[in-house]
Amino acid sequence: MAKRAVSNPLALAVLACLWERPMYPYEMTTTMKERGKEDSIRLNFGSLYAVIKSLEKHGFIEVAQTEREGNRPERVVYAITPAGRQEAEEWLRELVEIPVKEYPAIETGLSLLPMLPPQVAADLLERRRDRIDADIAERTVLLAEASGLPELFMVEFHYRMAVLQAERAFVADLAARIRDRSIGGYDWWEQLHELLTQGIGMEELRERIAAGAFGKEAAELFLS
Repeated sequence: MAKRAVSNPLALAVLACLWERPMYPYEMTTTMKERGKEDSIRLNFGSLYAVIKSLEKHGFIEVAQTEREGNRPERVVYAITPAGRQEAEEWLRELVEIPVKEYPAIETGLSLLPMLPPQVAADLLERRRDRIDADIAERTVLLAEASGLPELFMVEFHYRMAVLQAERAFVADLAARIRDRSIGGYDWWEQLHELLTQGIGMEELRERIAAGAFGKEAAELFLS
């Protein structure tokens, strides 16, 4: 993917707001919140001002006018520039078209799962499943409340629901296969933690693994 002069996703949301019409910063924030964009884009007022200044510096937006009402502080209204329109369209095309490698926290946890005893891992996965169920239920209610909106304006919501449902199915299946001991490698995983609870140190464990006590699969995994 191309290296962007301003790479914070919030910057694209700002450009999208100004693509519609000139706005001042607080109006951008309320517009994003009203449309539920903070569920997809990390939004806070401090970051917004920094992003706006960066977009202005790179010529993607400009000050359209300043407004003042009574004794209130002056409000700066920003507008998108032709360069900003081009940047926003190219950036959006790239995001929609090109898959990128992301690093979700759950993937990190799963990659290190053997550090936990099998049944502890199953407990935690089942708790995650329950949390996902609660999240899905809450979002289902929100979806019903927003049923009057065209699907076009809810696509990111439906995407998130699909991701949650897929994760829920994966996590539930993984927990079940740990519970019934059918997951590949379960025997040496269980044996590893039984020895750890007996006070066997990692150095001795590595020696046993090297000697084949846990099978060829474990030796290849831990000693590579």
